[in-house]
This record gives sequence, C-alpha cells and structure tokens, in this order.
Amino acid sequence: MLRQDVIAFLEERFPQALAEPWDRTGLQVGPLDAPCRRALVALDLDLGLVPTLQGVDLLITHHPLLFRPLDRLLPGTPLGDKVRALLAGGAACYAVHTPYDVARGGLGEVLADLLGLHGPRPLVPRGRLIKLVVFVPESHADAVAAAVFAAGAGQIGRYGHCSFRAPGTGTFLPGEGTRPYIGAIGREERVDEVRLETVVPAERLTQALSALRAAHPYEEVAYDVYPLENAAAWHGLGRVGDLLQETPAREVVARLACALEASGPRSTYGDLDRPVRRVAICGGDGGDLWQDAFTAGAELYLTGEIGYHQGLEAAESGLAVAALGHRETERPFVGHVAGLLREQFPSLEVIAA
Repeated sequence: MLRQDVIAFLEERFPQALAEPWDRTGLQVGPLDAPCRRALVALDLDLGLVPTLQGVDLLITHHPLLFRPLDRLLPGTPLGDKVRALLAGGAACYAVHTPYDVARGGLGEVLADLLGLHGPRPLVPRGRLIKLVVFVPESHADAVAAAVFAAGAGQIGRYGHCSFRAPGTGTFLPGEGTRPYIGAIGREERVDEVRLETVVPAERLTQALSALRAAHPYEEVAYDVYPLENAAAWHGLGRVGDLLQETPAREVVARLACALEASGPRSTYGDLDRPVRRVAICGGDGGDLWQDAFTAGAELYLTGEIGYHQGLEAAESGLAVAALGHRETERPFVGHVAGLLREQFPSLEVIAA
C-alpha cells in the first residue's frame, strides 16, 4: 500500500474540511506517493521519539509539527533535528489535529465513551449542510439513493437514509452524438421520474456527487445543489450528554482521570460534591467553551485546561469544572487512531507511541 492510501482512510473519517481556520493540519513533511509498511502514531513528535523514526514510513500526529510560519529552519534546534530525522529516513509526517477533534467519531466521542455518556451530541456544532436534488427514473431511484447514502448523504441527527421523493415527468430531446439510456436521437422523450432530495455534509459533497453519477443511468445527470442555513450538528467541538444516574461530580472526575491514566485534576472550580447527571467534555484547551457547556444544561464541565478567571466565572454561574491536563485529555488519540489503522490495514505495522 501507499502512504496516501492510509491518509485517504483517515481523511474519510476526519475530513480536512473540518479543520479550524487557524489550524495547520495535514501533510507536514515528506511525500505520500511512496510505500507504507510501518506507521507511527503519536500525540506529538517529541525529541525522544526521533530514534523511533528509523524504519518508519509514515508518522501520524495529533498536533502539527509545523504550526507557525518559519523564518529559518536550522540544524541543532529541536525543530531542525526533527525535520532532519524525517527527511533523512524518507518518512512523511501528517497531522490530524482539529479534524479529529471536531469529527463525529473523533476525540469528543472517545472522551464521552470513557465517561459512559448517554446520547452525546456536539457541544459546539461545526460544518455546513447542502441539499442535493436529483431527477432519476423510477426504476433507479432506490439504487441512486443507496449510492449517495453510502457516500455520506441522508444523515439527520442519528437518523440515516433521510430523503424525500416526489413523482414527476422528465422531458429531453437527445441530440446528435448522444447515447441516451431511454429514447432515440432527434425525438423528444417523456419519462416518469422521481425528484429525490436529501442532505449532505459539505465535506462529503464531492463523494456524494461521484456516487450519484456512477449509479445514475443517464448520460447527462440533472441535479441541483443548494447551500442550507440549517445548523449541522453531525460534527463539532466537545460533547455533552447524560450519565445513566446522578453521580457526585468528584466521582465523575476521578473516573475520567483513571480512564486517562492521569494523576488527577490540575484545577477544579465550583462544587464537586454536588450530584450531577448532565456532563460536558472537551479535550485540550477548552476554557472558552464553558459557557456553551452551561447553556447546554451541563452541571459538570471537564476539559484539559481552563484559565483561572474562566474557571471562577463558570463556578459563579453554578457550573462545576475540572481541568485534567491538555496532553492527558488528548492522549486517547494515539490508541484510537492506531487501532483504526490496524483494523483497516492488517498488513501495516502500526506503532503507538
């Protein structure tokens, strides 16, 4: 397999279109059109990992190695030594970062699963929705619908295969040089067709259109694409959900710290002895999201780090808060992504750093 095959799989699950505008996610160093036999997954490329790069074809990190614009890149500096090691070994470095944080099935839901939250939903929804309308013969409506659904269309909340269909009559006159599926050149044709409507996340539109064209019987496919103002709640930062039963906030914090193999919270604010049921969580630096947690009805907000004044204000608003460390709350990325790659590519040697 090639490195780009591995990256295509990751981008299918964690689309680059979901990256925050300020992020520097994606390919950092090296080529992707080369064989991939061994991959290393790490939160960061620390200097201590440089010796581990020997024999590695693809390094996948959460945080970007190259984040800020560079004036110079010098040997003997930490960054210079890291880049030199990558280039010397011919390895590529790819960062997943905020697409992983935001995407459904990414960090937010991994953390929510560790807590056992019921019905987790994005704390701050991200993404845009597109309405896709296509006109298709009745005989092929089911096949076309199945194709676009498989490509990511038709999802509304936790409901899949959502569409609307209305019958109608399509007309067309095949011109010279055409190869009509129905009808004859030079004669107007009328066909019983279905107007098939569904919604597509903007980041999945290209795949949905490719699937549509492949499944549609016509030589020229008639379809419309409409941008929508509807909020897309499929992806988003953080998650909020409910525990199965009320639990003292302190016990919830301890449970998460244990699951993360963290020593305990770095800082806490508010009443951690109160029983809570609705919990919000965001890995990394989630201090700015405490108000979203409060608005969502959360009684406890868990994150990696939060500013002192943010924590005080949250506590004064009645929200209990615990920060368990930036690295600690993002660390599940390593095991999760390594597991996904091992399952998808059995022949690929995957090392979790």
